[in-house]
Amino acid sequence: MYWDSTIFFLIPGLLLGLWAQSRVQNAFQKYSRVPTQRGMAAFQAIGALLAQEGAGHVNITRTSGSLTDHFDPRTDTLRLSESVYASSSVAALGIAAHEAGHALQKQENYPFLSLRTLMVPVVNIGSHLSWPIFLLGIIVSWEPLQIAGIVLFSLVVLFSLITLPVEFDASRRAMRMLTSSGYLTQSEEKGAQAVLNAAAMTYVASFVSALMQLLRLVAISRRRD
Repeated sequence: MYWDSTIFFLIPGLLLGLWAQSRVQNAFQKYSRVPTQRGMAAFQAIGALLAQEGAGHVNITRTSGSLTDHFDPRTDTLRLSESVYASSSVAALGIAAHEAGHALQKQENYPFLSLRTLMVPVVNIGSHLSWPIFLLGIIVSWEPLQIAGIVLFSLVVLFSLITLPVEFDASRRAMRMLTSSGYLTQSEEKGAQAVLNAAAMTYVASFVSALMQLLRLVAISRRRD
């Protein structure tokens, strides 16, 4: 970690991230204690919903941890965490349906999901090498290396930005599936939406954090010049 006065650039993202994590944890804990009227386990309900949407080929499996739910587009596998998989709570159905929304995105070739998937290898390189390359440029006082580090980290920021419409759209699809199928009552819908809205803020926080980190790199480079 590079320490100087520009470290304060990171504070807004850090505070927003802590607030977002606290909000999603509170929302999940609250609505994980609220059972749905149908009482169907999340993996069963989502399996039925995906079949209705013509995506019955998607595999639904259990994964360890809490709130580790995700959809793997490479294998068409929807992995639900231990706290979601067999739960029939409002929170579990909302989260599982959100991940099912990603499966539908892939099925429909949703452009932002396709772009994000293509960017993953490049972004992994950028996230690991941007700071070492940038700091080497600072140490040897060579501007091209500094610029290279900034450009690489810009890809991380772009990835975070592209992630926003992907996640918001998945939540929209989730609520459409749950409401049109009648899996949630009107009061339950509000709880599921609250959980999804809280989760969405974590992605906003991630983008803000990455953007402020990029601005910090630019500020360091200019000051060193």
